[in-house]
Amino acid sequence: MTVIKDPMQRDDEIDLSELFGTISDHKWLIGTITGVFVVLSIAYALLTTPIYQATSVVQVEQKVPSLPGLSALTQTLGASSPEATTETALITSRMVLGAAVDELKLTIEAHPKRMPVFGNFFARHYASSNPGMVSPPLFNLIGYDWGGSKLEIFQLDVPDALQDRPLQLIAGKNGTYALVDDDDNMLVVGNVGQTAKGHGVTIQVQNLVASPGTQFRVVRHRRLTVINGLQQAIKVTEQGKESGILQMTYDNANPELAADVLRQVGELYVRQDVDRNSAEAANSLKFVREQLPNVRRDLERATAALNAYQIQAHSVDISMQTQGLLDQEVAIEANIQKLRLQQADMQRQFTPEHPTYKALIQQIGQLEGQKAGIDKRVNNLPDTQQQLLKLKRDVQVSNDTYTGLLNQAQQLDIARAGTVGNVRIIDKSAVDITRPVWPKKTIVVLGGALLGGFVALMYVFIRQMLNRGIEDPAVIEKLGLPVYATIPVSPRELTLHGKRLHGRGRQHLLVMDAPADMATESLRSLRTSLHFARLEAKNNVLMISGSSPDVGKTFVSANLATVVAQGNQRVLLIDGDMRMGSLHKVVGGRPEGGLSELISGQAELKATLRQVGVLENLHFIARGKIPPNPSELLMNARFSALLDQLKQMYDLIIIDTPPILAVTDAAIIGHHAGTALLVVRFGVNQAREIALARQRFEQNNVPLKGAIFNAVEKRSRGYYSYAYYGIGSASG
Repeated sequence: MTVIKDPMQRDDEIDLSELFGTISDHKWLIGTITGVFVVLSIAYALLTTPIYQATSVVQVEQKVPSLPGLSALTQTLGASSPEATTETALITSRMVLGAAVDELKLTIEAHPKRMPVFGNFFARHYASSNPGMVSPPLFNLIGYDWGGSKLEIFQLDVPDALQDRPLQLIAGKNGTYALVDDDDNMLVVGNVGQTAKGHGVTIQVQNLVASPGTQFRVVRHRRLTVINGLQQAIKVTEQGKESGILQMTYDNANPELAADVLRQVGELYVRQDVDRNSAEAANSLKFVREQLPNVRRDLERATAALNAYQIQAHSVDISMQTQGLLDQEVAIEANIQKLRLQQADMQRQFTPEHPTYKALIQQIGQLEGQKAGIDKRVNNLPDTQQQLLKLKRDVQVSNDTYTGLLNQAQQLDIARAGTVGNVRIIDKSAVDITRPVWPKKTIVVLGGALLGGFVALMYVFIRQMLNRGIEDPAVIEKLGLPVYATIPVSPRELTLHGKRLHGRGRQHLLVMDAPADMATESLRSLRTSLHFARLEAKNNVLMISGSSPDVGKTFVSANLATVVAQGNQRVLLIDGDMRMGSLHKVVGGRPEGGLSELISGQAELKATLRQVGVLENLHFIARGKIPPNPSELLMNARFSALLDQLKQMYDLIIIDTPPILAVTDAAIIGHHAGTALLVVRFGVNQAREIALARQRFEQNNVPLKGAIFNAVEKRSRGYYSYAYYGIGSASG
């Protein structure tokens, strides 16, 4: 048993045995709540529309520059490849997704109207069992689709006011249909395959398969809205760090649409990459062809100048030393010319601050330095040799440059015609229709069971925390009130209580209806305890009260009076609650003609005394008509005189009184009682409430003899067992 340090305070320590005991006590409630969640999760797993996932894989290769020298230059810089990050953004760009939206006409949404919750389930199963057929209306609900209905719209143009607003298309007979807005205003009436116009709406239905009267939900979405939705729905992830392998996924309830969307996005993505590379090659080819005439003129001028000088100087050859210098200078000058061409082309793509552009300028500077060193050596040659070297250098450099440009033009022309891009589709878009990504039935059911168990436990523990009703009789004894008996909750009494609520005039006593019930046995134990407790009482009047309504004091009063009367004692049962007394519903009869009439002098004692059932030793006085001043009536001297008269007539008088914390009637009656007991209901009354009730009686000089612990429920910690044997003491 838990040791309670203070009945007004709860122990802050966690008692594991009490924790598991609480779970055991509420196992049926926990099981029921968990079961409800499991049933709901199963229903969700079966009824929810499956979501399928389309997947596709693309490879992004590092782009090879078109112009000579750039690849080596990039490797020299040690630049990393940002292709994967860049291409990921390109895949979900408005340029690519917008083209896919236009190609698949995703701005037009058309779905058949189905019965909520169950409609999709019926439609899926009918369509899978009867492909190509339309289900007849079930339950005579012709407006809903029960499976097989289809609507394909080729064109739908609406005013701005109707964009993103649901419209309703109603199928008619022989391919006719009607389009209405959400206010049931007729917009268009048309036929399948023909363009229909009206009220600013243009629509062309390509295919309509449905029973007459079937309704479809049609929406013309804004293009940007659909694109934004796709950007959120399409996921692109790189498979491995810097691998260049990108996986695209897209989830949709329609597996065909999911595959079409991802396939279209992949194809458009590859196409734009090819177009981009082809355009780059075309631009480079244009630049090279623009430079060819200039280089050719330079070559012609250099050749003419060389011929003229040779004729003038009568010199046609150069020395071996000069030839070596010439070869070096031609090689350097040719490289400089190539880098100058690259510089001119790169100026269209990069800023002067770009690292690649800066590296190119640095290479040109290095070559210019080498050329300056050779020029110093050339200056030491004879004038004739110097001039011949310069002229031949110009001719060879121009010739090499011209030849290189011709070769590059041919390469770029071939590259432009055969561009394949630097991305390719490895795995085409595909959907596994046998394994939807949602719902995962096992996970849903298991999650529902766990959630249900968690909710049930939280409900039980929170209710346990908020409901601070006494569940241990030791708490009552700590308050200074001996517990004379604990009365277990009786299922039979609950049944009798229900009969009392729906009927009048009949007797509903537990001890008469179920003499072997455990609650009846505990009442007999209470009778024995009271026998010794009353030995020192000033009279034979027993008052039974409670701190609050609905604690069972009326049940205890009536059944205790019955078991005492069965012990061959003359017992009188009085309903002292002239406000809301209900003893007449337990013992039978009507409330009128009772205590209020006796005290006010409106009835004689003989007329108000009623025999209870077949028990000759048990009589009953009802509450009477409800008076306007019950407390004043009880304080009247007639009430005291009435009790003095009745004390001589009966061995025991039991008075059922109103709750002490509600009115003062119990305190007034308590002055006339030799013994006063307080009924405490299991799990309802709080320790502070019982202490306050006891204090209220003491303030009115009414000592409480003890308490009766009523409606005790079985708990894992054994409180139920007290109900049979009784734990009360006659002392105190």
